[in-house]
Amino acid sequence: MAILENIRKRTTILIFIIGMALFAFVISGIFISDDLGGGKAGSSIAEINGEGISIDGFRRKVESTSRRFGANATTMQVVNNVYEQEVRGAVLEQQFSDLGIDIEKDQIVNFLKTNPAYSQNPQFVNSNGIFDENIFKGVIADWKENVPSQYQLWLQDENAIIQQAKEQTYFNLIRAGVGATLKEGELDYKLANDKVNLQYVRVPYSSIADSTVVITKKEIDIYINAHKEDYKQESARDLQYVFFEEKASLEDETAIKDQITMLMSSSVEYNKTDDTTDTIQGFSNVVDVAAFLDKHSDIKFDTIFRAKNGIPSQFADSIFALNVGDIYGPYREGNAFKVTRMMNKKANGSVKSSHILITYEGAERANPEIKRTKEEAQKMANELLRDALKENAVFTELARENSDGPSAPQGGDLGYFQEGIMTEKFNDFAFGNKVGHIGLVETDFGFHIVKVDDKQDIVQIATLSRAVDATEATINTLFTDATKFEMESLSSDQSFSDMAKEKTYTVRPVNKIKAMDENLPGLSTQRAIVQWAYNESTSNGDIKRFDLNNGYAVVQLTAKYAEGLMSVEDASARVLPILRKERKAQQIIANNAGKTFDAFASDNNISMASATALTMKTPTIPGAGRESIVVGTAFALSQDATSQLIEGETGVFMIKVTNKEEAPVLDNYITYANSLQASNAAKVSTAVYNALKEAADIKDNRTTFY
Repeated sequence: MAILENIRKRTTILIFIIGMALFAFVISGIFISDDLGGGKAGSSIAEINGEGISIDGFRRKVESTSRRFGANATTMQVVNNVYEQEVRGAVLEQQFSDLGIDIEKDQIVNFLKTNPAYSQNPQFVNSNGIFDENIFKGVIADWKENVPSQYQLWLQDENAIIQQAKEQTYFNLIRAGVGATLKEGELDYKLANDKVNLQYVRVPYSSIADSTVVITKKEIDIYINAHKEDYKQESARDLQYVFFEEKASLEDETAIKDQITMLMSSSVEYNKTDDTTDTIQGFSNVVDVAAFLDKHSDIKFDTIFRAKNGIPSQFADSIFALNVGDIYGPYREGNAFKVTRMMNKKANGSVKSSHILITYEGAERANPEIKRTKEEAQKMANELLRDALKENAVFTELARENSDGPSAPQGGDLGYFQEGIMTEKFNDFAFGNKVGHIGLVETDFGFHIVKVDDKQDIVQIATLSRAVDATEATINTLFTDATKFEMESLSSDQSFSDMAKEKTYTVRPVNKIKAMDENLPGLSTQRAIVQWAYNESTSNGDIKRFDLNNGYAVVQLTAKYAEGLMSVEDASARVLPILRKERKAQQIIANNAGKTFDAFASDNNISMASATALTMKTPTIPGAGRESIVVGTAFALSQDATSQLIEGETGVFMIKVTNKEEAPVLDNYITYANSLQASNAAKVSTAVYNALKEAADIKDNRTTFY
């Protein structure tokens, strides 16, 4: 009895223990290892500081993400997206592990309570509409037992929640150490508000022709090795290809045009059964146009009337000029030959109008906040009508300021509409009055001050259309040509480019393709070509034909770039302008050493220019561009002092300080210090992760699997 009594006294504790046990069973991602995130088992899609990311778990995430993205992303886009997430997670997880950062169960529950996807999900709320932990646990347990796919999605969500919470904790720890002193705030204030005025003479580097400055390969090599961090390159490939596009030949086009031309007129057809001849009506005089198009055209008969702007602009004038029954064509539009027949015309069949709606309480679709009576609405509408009829009235402004209708922000503009679209009274007014007429119309929606803005004729047309597609004979010829070019390129002593030129084929180069690229200019998504280019067995000069969705490509690998420091040839395009500028600066300074401000200007036939209110934070000189060193030098000089020759970004300068203005001293710089601190804190997440990723030893194996 004593034991039972003790159990009764501890009922609350027991319930809590049982509940926590159930939660531990359900929220299994915290307590049970799951290979969705990776691990060392099996092959790895990547290794981060020696720790592998499982290809099996990676593939499941790719599949799940692909379903979520749908047709909005290609396979490689999804792969790269998941890869970046996995690398980020692995890099940061190693930091979390070293620092002992972990997430408790209550933090997950608290997150769920604040996330509408869970807190407002009908599956997880009680009868009062409040998120209920016990109901949530029960649903997850049911998923685990009966809906494994849904349970796997939950595990992924759980992992994401845990990762998000860990990241927040980690970055908050770093942000706590990010600050800014009052002295730093004062400096930031002065950099933005201290001002200097100056006069300057600039001899631009462009005054010396590039052709006169000779830079050797040795100099480029020395520069690259002195700036190795700036001239690292990823592994890359260069290709060139000839594309044999699957498209209709001139003969195919002519055949389609001839077919559609024959369908325009009636023809006589012999009937063997009755030993008679039948006259088959052509498109120009057939009565049942819909049936004719169903049988002979790629597009069906559309009975809708169209305004002129609803017809392709290059044909609109010609088609609108047709009389009923007349034919226009054949004509080429896009990838089809077409013939158009005028079926019907309606003068002024489309009206453009604007309106000001004054509604009232009880009117159809009236805003419930509107409490005016019908009588008050009518009085207001009559007053607005008088205003709208005044000679200097601007209808759009009256609509914006007074209309209760959804078109008010557009000045009441309702656009063009045809008969039967608007309510009957509104329709009759718009179609029954001339352009420019303004009047009052009452409908179930309220009182409308209506303006007839424009009217357009509309037409009903029928179009016989045949797509211009390549015939089987053309496709076979294309395959033969592509195969023949491939074989001849492989066996000939001629270069790929020369042979293509001889056959009048266009060679298209594609440079610096990365290992995970998939889109090739002119060919779109062609992952197979990139994989071939990166295959260890593919050498420079190798040629291969690829079957594409819309033809064939004969491709040659022309260059390989190894990861590491760029070669002199690859870096020269970037380094040459830098070295030329340095050499030009040395030449200008040597030619003008010891000269005064005025002599520097006159000897170089350069006019003196002025710049005012320059600051260290915005060191842009009008007429010269951004010149940080020049402006910094100005602040280091005293007023009325003249500088030595300065090597700037766009030329060699000599400056004279004409005025210096220090910013007013503030009582306190806390605002600027706080702004600096907030700015620095906002950069923490990105800057810290980028630094960790840069320092990590990452082995990327994506090309092995994709």
